[in-house]
Amino acid sequence: MSSAAMNVNAQLEHLQSKHVGTGHADTNKFEWAVNQHRDTYASLIGHNTMLAYSAVAENESLGRKKFEMMEKMLQPCGLPVPKDD
Repeated sequence: MSSAAMNVNAQLEHLQSKHVGTGHADTNKFEWAVNQHRDTYASLIGHNTMLAYSAVAENESLGRKKFEMMEKMLQPCGLPVPKDD
């Protein structure tokens, strides 16, 4: 393996250890989907204009919409799939 390829792998491992949502070799489909949903809700909550758009579209207050999105972040894809040992 060349030094450039090893450097890329080292950078990828560093990125994956630093940011949970980037995944790794053992990330399953469920974990990936949960990370995607949580990132989306966090982004919508963090950008006030998107939160306001969502609130207006559903005829809800900003506080209620923010609360609902934060609740959905707990288990955005339902219960985890049981693992086979």
